[in-house]
Amino acid sequence: MRIPAHSVCTAIRDDIVSGVYERGGRLTEELLARRYGVSRVPVREALRTLEAEGFVVTRRHAGACVAEPTEQEAADLLEIRMLLEPLGAARAAQRRTEAHLKVLRGLVRLGQERSRRGRTEDLRSLDGWFHETLAQSSGSPGLTSLLTQLRHKIAWMYVVETSATPAETWAEHAAIVDAVARGDAERARSLAAAHAERSTTAHRPRFTPQAGSQAGSQVGPQGRPQARRVASRDRVRDSQHAVNTAGLRH
Repeated sequence: MRIPAHSVCTAIRDDIVSGVYERGGRLTEELLARRYGVSRVPVREALRTLEAEGFVVTRRHAGACVAEPTEQEAADLLEIRMLLEPLGAARAAQRRTEAHLKVLRGLVRLGQERSRRGRTEDLRSLDGWFHETLAQSSGSPGLTSLLTQLRHKIAWMYVVETSATPAETWAEHAAIVDAVARGDAERARSLAAAHAERSTTAHRPRFTPQAGSQAGSQVGPQGRPQARRVASRDRVRDSQHAVNTAGLRH
């Protein structure tokens, strides 16, 4: 049975974000097909999607490679997020369903409880689920898709420092949910904007800025990657696994 391209795309994107594939490293269809246990057709489709999203670039004589964002491109992502997240919160106040509210309130309760008990290891995942659910509550598939893509790229380019005051973070989440529940779009927008601005200060660049250079993307003779890419290539070859279409996040 043919595995959907979007499942392969999710798997490759997750591996790029987690650092399995280094920035500038080559992504060959044959190697990827072996790693994920699929034919080259869904891999090819996935690479096209990831190129459109900005995770992959196609280079002459090298083919598909992991993108190498500049410092400015990384900074732009945080600014774009500060524009889109408040819009999503305002839309959620106008379009959310009771099901959305139930999930949002449940996540806030869990986050507040974990914060009180000092169980900070779960808070990052809960924060991600909260923002994903808030975006879905906007009732705008296009906006939800943009916000999801932004979160993936920000996770790729930045390390987020653990908050020293997680209770404050979840109090802000609770206030946003309260505004959404009351249908107060302007308050939801204002609270989300303040929350996004505050959280931006916790982001630290994950990579040394390339400032637009192509460092790290050079290809050796016969189109082979330089020696510093071999370890990554061998790690991928040794860790082949089939895509689990039920377990991957979309």
